[in-house]
Amino acid sequence: MEDSMQDILTIILAGGMGSRLTPLTDDRAKPAVPFGGKYRIIDFTLTNCLHSGLRQILVLTQYKSHSLQKHLRDGWSIFNPELGEYITVVPPQMRGGGKWYEGTADAIYHNLWLLERSDAKHVIVLSGDHIYRMDYAEMLKEHIENDAKLTIACMDVPREEASAFGVLSSNNENLIETFCEKPENPSPMPGNNGRSLVSMGIYIFERETLQSALMQDANEAYSSHDFGKDIIPKLIDKQCVYGYNFCQDKGRVARDCYWRDVGTIDSFYRANMDLLEPIPPMNLYQADWGVRTYEPQFPPARTVSSATGNEGIFINSIIANGVVNSGGSVQHSVISTNVKIHDSATIVDSILFDDVEVGDGCKLVNCIVDKHVKIPPYTEIGLNRVEDAKRFHISDSGIVVVPESYQF
Repeated sequence: MEDSMQDILTIILAGGMGSRLTPLTDDRAKPAVPFGGKYRIIDFTLTNCLHSGLRQILVLTQYKSHSLQKHLRDGWSIFNPELGEYITVVPPQMRGGGKWYEGTADAIYHNLWLLERSDAKHVIVLSGDHIYRMDYAEMLKEHIENDAKLTIACMDVPREEASAFGVLSSNNENLIETFCEKPENPSPMPGNNGRSLVSMGIYIFERETLQSALMQDANEAYSSHDFGKDIIPKLIDKQCVYGYNFCQDKGRVARDCYWRDVGTIDSFYRANMDLLEPIPPMNLYQADWGVRTYEPQFPPARTVSSATGNEGIFINSIIANGVVNSGGSVQHSVISTNVKIHDSATIVDSILFDDVEVGDGCKLVNCIVDKHVKIPPYTEIGLNRVEDAKRFHISDSGIVVVPESYQF
């Protein structure tokens, strides 16, 4: 399997606006949004590539990409170009007459010249904004054994949630027979009326199949130039397109069947809170599948007794390096690097990004505080929805989001 990895070109789509994650995406691309106390969202896809043996990776960027490019430079400059290895950022080249990317397929169509220059036999197309762990080598193995033109990673989800995805059906040999992008009434799985089989947006193409499909799609006047809406349905009609069941993955990842599209504030919040479960549904602690990131050099986290005698305490929380808790109480929260918590502050069910300072006596409940925010003493956030709504974005389920560098 390792020998064939040189035949693989990996393309990570990392140019989406992520508008439903506002204000966290007001100044950064969605894949660069911090997650889990020390990571960025794109770290999970890149880690999967690293452990799966993928060494030729193009990251297609577009909107507000500075933070993402800086993170890739600082944390992911790990491959050796002399061995043909690379993680290369590809911003829009404006080769299509000065236009921005207009869809997932259009982003790759604009960079067809990179496919033509590549010796790859297969192209893996991934999203840079999902949280999951997966061994792509196992999917590639099935793709080659099936002599497939396209293989789509899929999983089953509750039928009422399936309309947010591409819904597919396959036969006993995993050959895909139907595909419908975001249907209003998703079709159920055979024998299980309550669940539907959906695409995860993870594709392995035979390179020539991808090239011809993109060129054909580019000339269609009414196409939205999207894989799910346009490319895949046409290929299913005339090519061998297979499904790969993510939850039956036989790779080296401990099988947790965890995959999240953290496209909204609420889904992002829940995925962070998942990490605080007694047995988290996604295992960050598998020794041979460590999630890589850029980590600045800070001292270990610590608690301190305040001048009033209060002990800094953490209960069921994730605490990153550089955190100093001087007499505050943190419960069921994710605290990122270099956060300072002062006397009698209470933080519950919340996510704090890097370089946040929480003043004496503050009360934070059900909130996300973005980077570089200094919260004045005795401020309350998450306790009075009417007052919070005057200043901050509040999600559908009531999560209050304080934007980066907010001035009180």
